[in-house]
Amino acid sequence: MRTYLVTGAASGIGQATAELLKERGYRAIGADLKGTDIECDLTTADGRMELVDRTSELSGGQLDAIIAVAGSSAPTAATASVNYFGMVATLEGLRPFLSDSSAPRAVGVSSTASLQPTDPALVDMMLAGDEPAALARAKELEADPRYGFLIYSSSKEAFARWVRRSAALDRWAGRSIPLNAIAPGVIETPMTRELLSTPEGREIAFRSTPMPLNGPAAPPSAPARLLAWLASEENTHLCGQVIFVDGGTDVVTRHDTTW
Repeated sequence: MRTYLVTGAASGIGQATAELLKERGYRAIGADLKGTDIECDLTTADGRMELVDRTSELSGGQLDAIIAVAGSSAPTAATASVNYFGMVATLEGLRPFLSDSSAPRAVGVSSTASLQPTDPALVDMMLAGDEPAALARAKELEADPRYGFLIYSSSKEAFARWVRRSAALDRWAGRSIPLNAIAPGVIETPMTRELLSTPEGREIAFRSTPMPLNGPAAPPSAPARLLAWLASEENTHLCGQVIFVDGGTDVVTRHDTTW
């Protein structure tokens, strides 16, 4: 039986993914701030170490797949911590636990927000691995209502680029570990429920994130099924892909400029 570690498992996409894996007969160890097998705060170094230590205890030091979902959309510096540094720390920190799996897999969550305006300085600081500098820059953006929203999109672009840069390296592809990501569009989760609860809110959401194919995913089963497949034994050759599960946002935004 395959064993999965799923962060963000208390709600939204993470919860839907963990439940789907269990329904299919697999073991899914959940991690989140509270209400799961492992309670930890991935915005902090201590929380990231707690994730590794508790995963080791619960899994016996052996995983078949890591599914990193935990994140935030708040226009705060903490979003930079969890969406980028927490995500990378999860994947890199737990990667050694995949060494004995016959089909090791790793996947994380970016967003269609990665296609929206970002703060290049913040993105560069994240990719450089300089968390103190990134948090200082994020706090500057947080302090200005005009620019706070850039923290989220910047964190998602940086993570997508980290996946592209890392997936073919010896520590991932060289050890037969497919590393990939998904980029969801608007998904009806606790994070977006308030925004989508009114016609005005839905109009705002769809103006920035057009989804011509069936609108927002509700419940978040579409991204959960994609995450489950990417983390499965069937996925043998996807390497460094950021797959948009977005109802058409990517194609409307970028048309045929990428393929």
